[in-house]
Amino acid sequence: MKELSVFEKKIGIKFNNQDLLQQALVHRSFLNENPDFRLPHNERLEFLGDAVLELAVTQYLYESYPNPEGELTTWRAALVNAKKLAEVAEEIGINGFLLLSRGEARDTGRARQYIMANAMEALIGVIYLDKGFEVSRQFVEKYVIKHLSDILASGAYRDAKSLFQEEAQDKVGVTPNYEVMEEWGPDHAKNFRVGVFLNDELVAEGEGISKQEAQQKAAEKGLSAKGWNGNNK
Repeated sequence: MKELSVFEKKIGIKFNNQDLLQQALVHRSFLNENPDFRLPHNERLEFLGDAVLELAVTQYLYESYPNPEGELTTWRAALVNAKKLAEVAEEIGINGFLLLSRGEARDTGRARQYIMANAMEALIGVIYLDKGFEVSRQFVEKYVIKHLSDILASGAYRDAKSLFQEEAQDKVGVTPNYEVMEEWGPDHAKNFRVGVFLNDELVAEGEGISKQEAQQKAAEKGLSAKGWNGNNK
């Protein structure tokens, strides 16, 4: 395992509790092969970091832009989705410090992208626990929010889920709701089937290796099912 001090230097944060930092980098699959490892996996930290990340991005957007709620929600989604977080994780070098099973370590596809995104959220959770919200906010602004200008310039925020929400709110006055219909597979390699609903109407379903991917697939199918093309503006 690489020295965590190298990673600390990379991101410019010295942690008081290095065990917390180490835990942020432990994937569930690693513990399947190393059940006696002294630390748990990073999923609880990921849960916390997701909320801290969303609050930090929300605060920034609220204070920086007068745009309506719907637009800000769409921009936020583009900043905190798995693809973008995986890109940021790659940028700061998380990949070289992750503790994975041998099988997961060999996988460089979509599954690794979600593992890196989740580790990024776990890292933000650790920064919050170890350093407080202000340092967490500064970290998010430095590494995540800096991508906002490119996202806005390219229109990359208009993904299927965002488009479906815009169309649903514009055409029927309803905000879509996503529900997990089924999940299967081992804990470290889950698959999900998610349904997108307008009130009680099940519009479409999608499958993926994360809830977020399944939601995107459901939204794509929902746009098709409703005949919405995302050009309501």
